[in-house]
Amino acid sequence: MEVIQTDISGVVIIEPRIFGDSRGYFYESYNAKEFADKVDAGVTFVQDNQSYSHYGVLRGLHFQKPPYAQSKLVRVIQGRVVDVAVDIRKGSPTYGKYVAVELSGENHRQLFIPRGFAHGFVVLSETALFQYKCDNLYHPESEGAIAWNDPDINIQWPCQISDIELSAKDSNNPKFIDFETPFTY
Repeated sequence: MEVIQTDISGVVIIEPRIFGDSRGYFYESYNAKEFADKVDAGVTFVQDNQSYSHYGVLRGLHFQKPPYAQSKLVRVIQGRVVDVAVDIRKGSPTYGKYVAVELSGENHRQLFIPRGFAHGFVVLSETALFQYKCDNLYHPESEGAIAWNDPDINIQWPCQISDIELSAKDSNNPKFIDFETPFTY
């Protein structure tokens, strides 16, 4: 696997080695030893999650508060999304900045998002099958979120705003300026 650094320290793109022939392809989507050697994030994944969504569905920007914070390794099995990680670690030189990466069933890229980041994605294909690993179990009382369309973060979502579909919960997330981060750098 190849590890590509992004503009925010700790958030990395992972490109697996794809072995293809006339029958199709094979790749190792996760190897704990290689991940530990190359990403050096000190995480042990304990939960896998999967979502299925259609075009325009935007999920995010979510995080889990400490002590239930989660690092995530995200990928798309089928379809295409733009995945976003926002640095919410107070005191970080990149506080309030974001990384956006296209993940698809075709490019097989994965994005590693450490603790201290809000995460979200928007579906750009007709449908998308999204899968991710977490290094901590889900704890409903520790959910946190920031508005997907916050003007201070100013994420450039690559679709028409009128096409975006949100859950009722994601329609009411606080703005970044009103947000009290539970994370420090």
